[in-house]
Amino acid sequence: MKRIAVYCGAAMGNDQAYQTATITLAHYLATHNLELVYGGGGVGLMGLLANEVLDAGGRVQGIMPKEPYERSAAFPRLTNLKIVDNMAIRKATMLTLSDACIALPGGPGTLEEISEAFSWARIGDNPNPCIFFNVNGYYDPLQTMFDNMTEKGFLTVEDREKLLFSDSLDEIFKFIADYQPPKIRTYVK
Repeated sequence: MKRIAVYCGAAMGNDQAYQTATITLAHYLATHNLELVYGGGGVGLMGLLANEVLDAGGRVQGIMPKEPYERSAAFPRLTNLKIVDNMAIRKATMLTLSDACIALPGGPGTLEEISEAFSWARIGDNPNPCIFFNVNGYYDPLQTMFDNMTEKGFLTVEDREKLLFSDSLDEIFKFIADYQPPKIRTYVK
């Protein structure tokens, strides 16, 4: 394991715990020689995360679509910044470069990116584990929704077990270390 994709908010949120967890994750990545791969932005939890990883001696790879880059959204201190044509390419590039995906608290973009990464894992296009860093229960309603998907027959129990909701970095990185991708779904004609 060398690189971790992290999805998070372009805002700080209104609970200090989100910032504290972001700083804790940043220091964990840097001290374990894990390169951060993220969207390349310099505001909100994204900027805090990148800044803290760099300040702790870590490496940060930003992947940003050209439109936000042209609006000066890029964080200037990055180890490396790759500009791509659009969000679809950004998401695919982040998955290709990374060994795991973690979502800190964030908004619709954060939710969309980690949900897509998990969806792609189920069809064989993403071998990486997907984790919701569930700071102060932020993702509890979503965890309930995934459990409901399973209960109602839209998500298998086996695939539900491939998605972690946790507020513990020890549990998160054990899950990553032990992860086996879901069995690729097949369809009977």
